[in-house]
Amino acid sequence: MLSHRTFASVTRHLGRLFGHLSRDLGIDLGTANTLVHVKGRGIMLREPSVVAVDSSTGEVLSVGEDAKRMVGRTPTQIRAVQPLRDGVIADFDTTEAMLQHFIDKVLTHRFWEHPRVVIGVPSGITEVERRAVEEAARRAGAWDALVIDEPMAAAIGAGLPVAEPVGSMVVDVGGGTTEVAVISLGGICTERSVRVAGEEMDEAIATYVRHELNLYIGETTAEQIKINIGSAFPLPEEQEMMIRGKDLVSGLPKSIPLTSQQVREAIREPLGVIVELVKETLDETPPELAADVMNRGIVLAGGVALLRGLDQLISAETDVPVYVAEDPLTAVVIGTAHYLEELDGFPMRR
Repeated sequence: MLSHRTFASVTRHLGRLFGHLSRDLGIDLGTANTLVHVKGRGIMLREPSVVAVDSSTGEVLSVGEDAKRMVGRTPTQIRAVQPLRDGVIADFDTTEAMLQHFIDKVLTHRFWEHPRVVIGVPSGITEVERRAVEEAARRAGAWDALVIDEPMAAAIGAGLPVAEPVGSMVVDVGGGTTEVAVISLGGICTERSVRVAGEEMDEAIATYVRHELNLYIGETTAEQIKINIGSAFPLPEEQEMMIRGKDLVSGLPKSIPLTSQQVREAIREPLGVIVELVKETLDETPPELAADVMNRGIVLAGGVALLRGLDQLISAETDVPVYVAEDPLTAVVIGTAHYLEELDGFPMRR
């Protein structure tokens, strides 16, 4: 019969063996969406970071796309929740269940695969929050896990020369946080973050429609408005769409037109916070690195980088060229995958 010490040693060796045989995962664990990159296979999953839970039993009913469709449409005993708020874990157990569901979905031989996992997280979170993310991944089935700051992952994924002695600035605007960082020689030299991003814009749109147009709309409708006609800068041809909601006077369903100018006015405040964050970061950047940024420009990543005119707005306010990453939605997860490649041959446990 094996002693406890011998059994533990065998378990560790088997874990390392299966860890190396498994396909490593890079994960962009976002407030709004989660993306998973599988080594050798590419991005295998893009789903909302939403979990539907039965309030009476605590049972997880659905995750991702299926749960997202339930938002605003569930019976009272079913809650569609986002386990991450502002880029950090608000509900540990639900986050673990969500991660396990996503890992199960991308791995075909789950019974023996225990991958190494690198997860992109906001640079402003605490050490306790970082450990919580790593522990959630391990409990969800990872052999080992570590985190990487999202601005660094976004810069790597966007193809910036992060290892060279030259300053590169990245602005990562996601669902819950906006992060601005200047990177040089493989490290973050200057960084600032604020918990204002895409979700605050959705809330601002819903508030504007409620106060100015007496129409109540849900967060899903507000997000669609932002995607369809939202802009940060005047458009060559302004747009309009019909929106549906509940009339606050009669209580009945109602449809009204909404213009891109109105949406721009609605999101003016959160956009102003993001622009000020970029300015503050530039102001705190050492002169040599700031000169590099002036010459090379600023790169936008994250889902909100797709908001029409955001690059023009930031450029107009800072007098610095601004470019949108080739695929801003996947920059972070691609960066985690490249980071994992750099770790090949080295143990992850610290």
